[in-house]
Amino acid sequence: MAGRFPPQVLLRAQGAGLGVRAALFDVDGVLTDGTLFCGESGEQLKAFSVLDGHGLKLLREGGIEPVVISGRDSAALRRRIGELGVVHAHYGVGDKLAVAEALRAAQGWAWDELAAIGDDWPDLPLLQRAAFAAAPPQAHPEVLARVHHVTTARGGHGAAREFCDLLLTASGRYAALLAAQCGAVEHAVDGAAPPGARQGPVR
Repeated sequence: MAGRFPPQVLLRAQGAGLGVRAALFDVDGVLTDGTLFCGESGEQLKAFSVLDGHGLKLLREGGIEPVVISGRDSAALRRRIGELGVVHAHYGVGDKLAVAEALRAAQGWAWDELAAIGDDWPDLPLLQRAAFAAAPPQAHPEVLARVHHVTTARGGHGAAREFCDLLLTASGRYAALLAAQCGAVEHAVDGAAPPGARQGPVR
């Protein structure tokens, strides 16, 4: 997996001190493709990638806390983020930096221990302060000019998973997580699940 990312990008993604301890995610344009389906009564529908969802779960298993900070709020969004077990999620945020600063202080995180991914101007204060910043390829040009990595996958179609894979690879935890999953599969093929194996995870 390391060969998938340039060495200088992996080095940057390692962060400083204890390494990257948390990753900040925008929603619209990152976890989704940015499209909003609005019904007559005002309800909003969003499409999420299961690849991205599993990436957030793996990130937490690898010791990097996923944090969602969204400028929008909806029942669909809250339900999906809740399914993924994200502990730190903030919705309808007007000032993303203020929310991130409060959370950072409460958790004892330094900016050089944080990574962030976003796609538009409201994300810039986080992207410019984080030790490692990424954006999907359809992000605004001003964002693309200020990040350390532009994902190959588009927002809502694997960009977040690529970001997660990159952080886990840089931290040295990717291989162990993959080996654990392959071990579970091998045991299942033999007809018995290994002790403590998870059954039917939500992705």
